[in-house]
Amino acid sequence: MTDQISRSLAPVVQESTPALIARSLRRAIAAGDFPPGSQLGEAALAGQLGVSRGPLREAMQRLTQEGLLVSLRNRGLFVPELTPDAVSDMYLLRTTIERAAIEQVLAAGNGPTCADRLDAAVEKMVAHADRPDSAAMVDADLDFHHELVEAAGSPRLSRVHETVIVETSMCLRATAPTYGPDEDRAAEHRALADSVRAGDVARATALLDDHMRDGLARLT
Repeated sequence: MTDQISRSLAPVVQESTPALIARSLRRAIAAGDFPPGSQLGEAALAGQLGVSRGPLREAMQRLTQEGLLVSLRNRGLFVPELTPDAVSDMYLLRTTIERAAIEQVLAAGNGPTCADRLDAAVEKMVAHADRPDSAAMVDADLDFHHELVEAAGSPRLSRVHETVIVETSMCLRATAPTYGPDEDRAAEHRALADSVRAGDVARATALLDDHMRDGLARLT
């Protein structure tokens, strides 16, 4: 009797402790627990996370390489400030990633499937329309853009977006108070979803560009 081999099984990859710590820190920064300009104290973090300083340092080094932390000589590690130049550069990257995602989705004929996922995020935004500055609204906005990029089915786009989504969260939390009660934040997202459903790449990318310009203007 021979052992059966499954072609569908892959080796189980266990994440290292630094990778898990880095993920926790990214999540905390994205959630606004450490706002721009905050200093991250090594001793306090190690105690809170229940880890030793070695893997914590490695995790923080990863975030420094990603641009999510900045090392200031003789001062320590800080969450970067949202300077006009940094925000402008981040929105340039966001626009590039999401335009590429739209083009990939529509070239593959996956507009309707993608739009269904985008509509689900829009419905969450509608549910929180009375609180445009709430964390729930920010999360729904992030979900929309996450779903758009994931629908492209590109591991590399998704990997880059995973980093920029943390900075995106920081920016969305900063812009949240700029939305008034008379502004339909969900409407522009629904229009983008509709253009994706229709397979209209020109309109979809134009709406995306307008959306990004508006976000940048609110911050700068």
